[in-house]
Amino acid sequence: MVHEVHHHLTSKRNGLAAEIDLLVTNDEYCVVIEVKSFLSVDDVKAHRERLEKFKILFPRYSDAKLLGAVTGAVVYKDVAKYAYRQGFFILGQKGENMEILNDKAFKPKIY
Repeated sequence: MVHEVHHHLTSKRNGLAAEIDLLVTNDEYCVVIEVKSFLSVDDVKAHRERLEKFKILFPRYSDAKLLGAVTGAVVYKDVAKYAYRQGFFILGQKGENMEILNDKAFKPKIY
């Protein structure tokens, strides 16, 4: 169950800075979602780096299990495969809906 949805969050703390496109939380998890028109491998790498410093920048969520997700209007298969291997959920459009595209074998990375 989702308790909070935040978009366009920014933080500067301890010499670090980050901008979060979308944050979805409940009492146990935070999912940080990177949104792009055309998702690239470099975007996925930058998102991984963002997640590694998230709890320093957003200490309110320091006890949460942190998960990452990426999405784009266009997500090429090689980029999706790379994001999958990094432990990210991949969100994609299926008809008029957004869906998690990861298979049942997927194990998300918890930060």
